[in-house]
Amino acid sequence: MRRLVSAAAVLALVASVTLVAAPASADSIRDREYWLTQYGITTAWNTTKGAGVTIAIIDTGVDGTHQDLAGAISGGTDVSGVGAANGQRPIGESSEHGTMVASLAAGRGHGSGAGVIGSAPAAKILAISIGFGAGTRSSDDQIADAVVWAVDHGADVINMSLTRNSLEWPESWDTAFLYAFEHDVVVVAAAGNRGSGTTEVGAPATIPGVLVVGGVDRNGSASFDASSQGITISVSAPSEDLVGAAPGGGYYSWAGTSGATPIVAGIVALVRAAHPELDAANVINRITATAKSPGVAVPSPIYGYGLVDAAAAVTANVPSVTSSPAQELKDWIHLHRRAAATPTPTPTELAPATPSPTPVPQASTANPLGTLLPTVAQLRDVGIPLLVFVVFLTLLVTWLVSFIRRVKGSPHT
Repeated sequence: MRRLVSAAAVLALVASVTLVAAPASADSIRDREYWLTQYGITTAWNTTKGAGVTIAIIDTGVDGTHQDLAGAISGGTDVSGVGAANGQRPIGESSEHGTMVASLAAGRGHGSGAGVIGSAPAAKILAISIGFGAGTRSSDDQIADAVVWAVDHGADVINMSLTRNSLEWPESWDTAFLYAFEHDVVVVAAAGNRGSGTTEVGAPATIPGVLVVGGVDRNGSASFDASSQGITISVSAPSEDLVGAAPGGGYYSWAGTSGATPIVAGIVALVRAAHPELDAANVINRITATAKSPGVAVPSPIYGYGLVDAAAAVTANVPSVTSSPAQELKDWIHLHRRAAATPTPTPTELAPATPSPTPVPQASTANPLGTLLPTVAQLRDVGIPLLVFVVFLTLLVTWLVSFIRRVKGSPHT
């Protein structure tokens, strides 16, 4: 099995992949998508398939010529400096990754029930190609620019199947993600995979306000290799035994939260299409509030609030919330970035230009607590003479006491 681990020190993809042989029948690929029924997606389609919603795929580029993505891509760009201007040329050593991700979010399939169909098959895709360790600019800068571009070009949902493999993120991401949240965009990010070296969630999955996706196996149990853990995980979705579209028209079997994330991003698109009146906070709330119990106390650092349930997220009655992803991030920035902020000087009234007065020497101010330890000079100038005097005085007192005792003890005549 070939691991999709980036050579970049900053960003890494979170999936493992194998090529699928030519299908024996037209619908054999579709038959592998067990999550469509198990997670309520086909039931949710009775209400909506995501029409009118746009999902930005920030990844290695999306091959829009794949038969399962025909007509799905509405726009795109490249922020790496080495990809195609429309974001539709897969780049990097793991170039197939972006096409697989896009197919699970909004793939159309083809023919009569053949090929990969995504969670939101009527949603549109923005293909934004970035270079994992490649390109003319840093990965951090590419991500920040990709997020802003996605917002400016109509994204309602942003899918990020990648990890920085660190809890921290650069300040440029503060600005970019806050921009997304202030424009009511839902950002969905992968928790990462232990099998790829991610033992705990890393940015962007640590950024407040992000919907973070963990991974489970076919039975709904936490995946060991194809997931991670962390208190920021929101919900869980299938991350094992996945299938996705490959550049050039083929398919891959794969595993990882890279695949679980677009499944959830597509479900987010279904919620946005069914409830256009809801803001991002309430869309996220519907996803987490309707998740199925994983059999453990929630929220859990393994499952989040549970297993995502598309049908319930779209149709259930869910009380509204007043929280805001933007405010969550603003609060974090205020708390954690303020130490590095430079205070703004207070304006003062200008005084007439006069010669600077010569400072008058001032005696040093004595410490009200005294000197805790003597200085070298004090030891030399005071301590040594004082020690000699004390020794001499001690000897004198000792001699006088001894003399007086002898006198008193002498017989009187």
